[in-house]
Formats: sequence, C-alpha cells, structure tokens
Amino acid sequence: MTESASPYISHPRILVLGVQPGTPPFRIVEIDGQVVGEAKAATDVLAAAAAFGITVHDMDDPDVVRWVGGDKYTWTPR
Repeated sequence: MTESASPYISHPRILVLGVQPGTPPFRIVEIDGQVVGEAKAATDVLAAAAAFGITVHDMDDPDVVRWVGGDKYTWTPR
C-alpha cells in the first residue's frame, strides 16, 4: 500500500471524551495528550482551548477537535 492510498487520520490537539455520569454530566478534555479538565458544555471546551493558546474557529473540524462518543451537542449519557 502506498502512502497516498492509506486513509488519512487526523491528530487534533483537542480531544473531548465521552460523557461521564455526574451531576451535571461532564466530558473530559485533553489537549496535546494531557487531561486539562472537565467540560459541562461546548463553551468549556473553548475556554480550555483558549487557556492553552488555541483558537477554535470550527468545532466541527476533525483536524481541530475530536469528539468521542458524540458531538458538540452531546452532554448527557446515552
């Protein structure tokens, strides 16, 4: 298989993990492979990114943010 035939896998700096049960439910946020905190809403993800000097223009861009177990609208356990 040539390199051009292999699938592209992005490695975004921001990773938002699946919803964890809690009051209120939350998602763990990683930046550059390090856990940086919990997010209870999409604005918390933006705040964490800003704290690390990352400007997010498009939260749906998989090269910027990877959402695991849902998207930016998923904030309750399934």
